[in-house]
Amino acid sequence: MNLTGPALTFLAFALYAILHSLLASLWAKGKSRALLGSLSDRAYRLTYNLFAGISFLPVLWIMAANPGSTLYRISWPWLLLSTVLQLTGAAIILGGMLQTDVWHFLGLRQLTQNTPSAESPLIITGLYRYMRHPLYTGGLLLIWFTPQMTTSLLAFNVAATIYLYVGSIFEERRLVAAFGEQYERYQQQVPRFFPFPRFSQER
Repeated sequence: MNLTGPALTFLAFALYAILHSLLASLWAKGKSRALLGSLSDRAYRLTYNLFAGISFLPVLWIMAANPGSTLYRISWPWLLLSTVLQLTGAAIILGGMLQTDVWHFLGLRQLTQNTPSAESPLIITGLYRYMRHPLYTGGLLLIWFTPQMTTSLLAFNVAATIYLYVGSIFEERRLVAAFGEQYERYQQQVPRFFPFPRFSQER
């Protein structure tokens, strides 16, 4: 089995994840604010999102150019189940984005605010009553229930799963710093990615 494709894919995603995480850090935001002042508060999120999207394209290109060996193809009727699960993942992502401030998430609202806020309000209702990171949950459903799995796609999925889990840890540290005991109680009541029988009592 040729492992060049999977190795290149995993390495490319790892490099992307390191760069992406570095730019999302408080250290990078602080350096930007020191250099650009209030302009950084307005433009950092949008610039970050644009760069993240563009810099992700080489990762996808490497995986597409080096697909590796096919591990399996899901056939009927299991294909229907995998499709439903992927559509569920897409619906969760869409629902989570609509429930939060999409314009703040994209970085567009900060451009028009008199006093741009780096933190959006804490939301613990709707989808967030059952999972702390519905966008990540939806993404995991999308990547793991693809109807055809290659060795490079498997490497991508493993790297993405590690990245989402580790990223959620750092994101929650930031949220605890921002919201304190309110978020710590939320962590104790609601699972990270997938809902369990014990749900939050918050309404």
